[in-house]
Amino acid sequence: MIRAILHGCNGKMGRVITEICREDAALELVAGVDICDGDANGYPVFPNISVCDVKADVIIDFSNAKAVDDLLVYGADKQIPIVLCTTGLSEEQLARVKKTAEQTAILRSANMSLGINLLMGLLRQAAAILAPAGYDMEIVEKHHNQKLDAPSGTALALADAMNGVLGGAYTYQYDRSGRRERRDPKEIGISAVRGGTIVGQHEVIFAGLDEVLTLEHTAYSRSVFAKGAVQAAKFLAGKPAGLYGMQDVIDASMQVK
Repeated sequence: MIRAILHGCNGKMGRVITEICREDAALELVAGVDICDGDANGYPVFPNISVCDVKADVIIDFSNAKAVDDLLVYGADKQIPIVLCTTGLSEEQLARVKKTAEQTAILRSANMSLGINLLMGLLRQAAAILAPAGYDMEIVEKHHNQKLDAPSGTALALADAMNGVLGGAYTYQYDRSGRRERRDPKEIGISAVRGGTIVGQHEVIFAGLDEVLTLEHTAYSRSVFAKGAVQAAKFLAGKPAGLYGMQDVIDASMQVK
């Protein structure tokens, strides 16, 4: 049984992870960290990671950027692997993550969904074949009307996956409203839609001469990200120091099968 600490246990994602872990025979939540106390967690909750005295094999983090600094110090000091799901980290914090990964295992991803990370691998294959053949590449991402950033970090990660196998030769075009010119063949268009309660939808279009290939991922609830985080925790527990990603989780799953 893998023993996990949930950092940010009473937030929206934390509550979803708590419910998932209650039904998981392979991973047990033994403690949580949150400034808001919870009566029905089923495990002790500490106001700060620094005062948590419960032994664990891994930490799952869905908190906020302000809490990450203490988390990294704790993980390095206790030699506990960290699944780092918090977004919006500063460049200084990202540098600290890399430094801390020299002391303990850290898994960080722009999106914890297994489906999205599998999609990235498919996009690398498609871009390597279709882009040199003259196919245009476009991304359309859709999210709820409360989302603050656009385009989404996931859309950018998808674009980076494609651009990475193409030597970084493509630029990203977010808005064509002020342009009256033909599409640059060396660009990846990224469009953002905001409305309603859409959890997350990413559509990647490869448009060629007389044919179109579309790859799409839709998240219907936050549970897809929570399930990915739990799967990542199972993978990361016991791993040596280093910086890992969700692709490592997928690769490990494929090797087992």
